[in-house]
Amino acid sequence: MDISRDEQRILHLLAQGGRIELIRNDSRKIDRIDCYTREGWRFPGVDLILFRKLKAKRAIRSTRGRPYQITQRGLELVRSQPDNR
Repeated sequence: MDISRDEQRILHLLAQGGRIELIRNDSRKIDRIDCYTREGWRFPGVDLILFRKLKAKRAIRSTRGRPYQITQRGLELVRSQPDNR
């Protein structure tokens, strides 16, 4: 299955230890999506559409209310790169 360049970029970031956090408003709807690198820097490349694509492909998952992380399926989708250590 082919994935877009933006999806590939986010999956690489998550494979290196990053996470996606959802910020919800008072009515429990998604207000903002924050993506963080393993060093704690905020990455601005995730929007609601990209998040839903990754979730539909089962490339990311949240367990017990924790931030979203990459799944085994996501690791299979991500292509290896020399800088992905």
